[in-house]
Amino acid sequence: MVENREFNAFARRIIRAYGKRVASGDVDALPELIELAASLDEAITEAVKGLRSEPFNYSWTEIADRIGMSRQAAQQRWGRSIPQQRNPKSDT
Repeated sequence: MVENREFNAFARRIIRAYGKRVASGDVDALPELIELAASLDEAITEAVKGLRSEPFNYSWTEIADRIGMSRQAAQQRWGRSIPQQRNPKSDT
């Protein structure tokens, strides 16, 4: 989707600019940048949870393939945060 690529590029520019701001001596903003990283991790977890749930039911393999990691690594990274469910697309 074009809008997703554009939104992704916009978000990346903001995050890079924030990092440069901290790197230029704004040490007081470092904790906030770290909080931003935690928020990003939470957003990724929520995204994976949504993809694993109805009506999508993406398998761990489908998710892992999109992000270039093994099924096992994806399941270990996000599986604990997602309630256990049976997935009709094969790998639980």
